[in-house]
Amino acid sequence: MNKINYQKELDKVLDGLDGNKPPRLLLHSCCAPCSSYTLEYLSEYFDITVYYFNPNISPKSEFDKRFEEQKRLISQMPHRNPITLVEGKYDYDDFLEIAKGLEDVPEGGERCFKCYRMRLESTARLAKEQDFDYFCTTLSISPLKNSRKINEIGKEIEEKYGVKWLVSDFKKREGYKRSIELSREYSLYRQSFCGCVFSKESRDE
Repeated sequence: MNKINYQKELDKVLDGLDGNKPPRLLLHSCCAPCSSYTLEYLSEYFDITVYYFNPNISPKSEFDKRFEEQKRLISQMPHRNPITLVEGKYDYDDFLEIAKGLEDVPEGGERCFKCYRMRLESTARLAKEQDFDYFCTTLSISPLKNSRKINEIGKEIEEKYGVKWLVSDFKKREGYKRSIELSREYSLYRQSFCGCVFSKESRDE
């Protein structure tokens, strides 16, 4: 199977946009650090609504802390086009349901793929309901996340909901490095685990 350069695919999309009116993008975000470079980059091209939907995060206090950091970052970052924020529903039981039977799967495996799908599907559903032009996620900025799988799932969901998936691999072109620089610049809280109890256990081990 040929390896796809998702950054070059994104370049093609951006080059084809109408420069007069920015399209509307619903961007799923897992946290402020991961969204920092992504917002700096994409706000040049899109009218962005950040969708903070992460029922995988535990405990609730961790979920809330990350949301407040996301809100603070958006309020302080300069951006060419509008950026707004929507908080998704938090129900940890929803995550536990999709993780059932996969509790012992190593981090980065099938449990994580199902978690990607849960969050991307919710994003696409909302994008469809509110007439967004594109949906996307910040997840691909992490070196620990499988960008190929994220984009495969995004394309599948695009076909299901009829909203365009914005192909991406935000770690490319030193995007991850830039996110660390921005995290320092804005003194962002950088968590030491992905979010769920399983990733925390993996970190502790």
